Amino acid sequence: MLKGLLRKVGACLMTAAVAASLTCCGNSESSSGTAETSAEVSGTTAVSIPPVTHDEMRDISSAELVKEIKAGWSLGNALDSHGVEDYTGLDTETSWGNPKATYELFTAVKKEGFNIVRIPVTWYPHMDADGNIDEEWMDRVQEVVDYAYGQDFFVILNIHHEDWHDPYYDNADAACEKLKKVWTQIGNRFQDYDDKLIFEGMNEPRKRNTPQEWNGGDKEGHEVVNQLNAAFIETIRGLGGNNPKRHLMIPSYAASITDGALNDFVFPEGDDKLIVSLHAYAPYDFALGLDQNNRDYNENDVKWVMQTIKTHFIDKGIPVIIGEFGAVNKLNLNTRANWAKLYVSEAKKIGVPCLWFDNGSFNGDGETLGLIDRKTCTWKFKEIPDAMIIASRDESE
Repeated sequence: MLKGLLRKVGACLMTAAVAASLTCCGNSESSSGTAETSAEVSGTTAVSIPPVTHDEMRDISSAELVKEIKAGWSLGNALDSHGVEDYTGLDTETSWGNPKATYELFTAVKKEGFNIVRIPVTWYPHMDADGNIDEEWMDRVQEVVDYAYGQDFFVILNIHHEDWHDPYYDNADAACEKLKKVWTQIGNRFQDYDDKLIFEGMNEPRKRNTPQEWNGGDKEGHEVVNQLNAAFIETIRGLGGNNPKRHLMIPSYAASITDGALNDFVFPEGDDKLIVSLHAYAPYDFALGLDQNNRDYNENDVKWVMQTIKTHFIDKGIPVIIGEFGAVNKLNLNTRANWAKLYVSEAKKIGVPCLWFDNGSFNGDGETLGLIDRKTCTWKFKEIPDAMIIASRDESE
C-alpha cells in the first residue's frame, strides 16, 4: 500500500523583491487572453498572442475523450500558491517562488509534445465572506487558461488547496453550499468553452492533519467526498452554455488509490461525461519520499498501481486520468526518466493518461519536481518529458 501522496509546498519561498523581478521567456502578457495582443519585452521580439476561439461542444463520452489525451504537464505552485504574508491579490501567483505563467511557457510545453495541461487554482484567498470570487483574480485565471486552451491543449481547471471542504459530517452541508457557489461562478465564466476544457471538482479532499489524511480515510470521509462530488456535478449540469455536456473529473478520497478509498467511492450512473481523478506517486519512497538514499524503484510497484486502477475502473468502462505523478530529483536523472517512461507506458496499456506535477523546484531537500525553467522556457531535465512523450505515442506515430 502506498504510504501517501503529494505535499505541495515544494519550492523554497523567495523574497518579495526577487519574486517580483522574475520574468519568463520575456513575460509577454495580454490583459484578458481573449484578444490579439503583443507586448514589447526587454531584449526580445514582441510576441503576438492570437485571439481565443471556441469550437462547437461535441456530444461525446468521457471514455471517447480520454482516448484523445496523450501525456500531460501541470502548472504547480503558481495560481495555487497561497498563505504567504505580504502576498495578496494577483501577487499570490509568485508567492511560492515561480514567475508568472506566460503564453510562451505553454508554447514550450506544446512543442515538447504534451497535449493536456492541468492548471491548479486556489480560490479561497480571492473570495469574500460570502464566497464571491474577486473579478481581477477570475480574469487572471481565464487569461492563463486561454494561454493553453488557445494553443489547442486539453485543459484541466480545478480548485486546489482549499481549506473549507474537509470531509466531515458536520461540515458537509456548508462545504456543499460553498462548493456550489464557487463552481457556479467558474462554470458561468467558462460556459462557452468547448470539450477541451475539463473541470476537476476538488483536489485531494481529505481530513487534513489527522491520522486518516493519507491512509485511505474512513467511512465518514468517503461518504462526504461522495456527497461533495455529487454537489459539484449537479451544479455544473444546471448551468448554461456548454456545461450540461462539460467533461468533469471527480476524485476519490484524497484522490487515493488505496483500497479503502476506492471501495467506498461512488461513481454516479447515467452521466457519460465523468472521469475519475486519481493521484499516484509510486513507489512513494522513490517518487516523493525525501530520503536521498531511495534513488531507485521496483517496477512492480508501478504495475500494481495500474492493475488497481484497471480492476476498480477500467474493467468497468469508467475512464480515469492520473492528474498527478512525478519523482523528485535525487541526482538520478536517468533513473527518473526510465521510471517516467515505464509509468506512462503501463498507464497507456490501460488507457489512462498521466500528468507530471511540475512545481518549478529543481534543487534542495524539498519536493523537487520541476522539469521546465519558467524564466527561460527551457527543459532542465529534458530526458523526462522526452520519455513521457515516447511512452504515450501510438504505434502508428
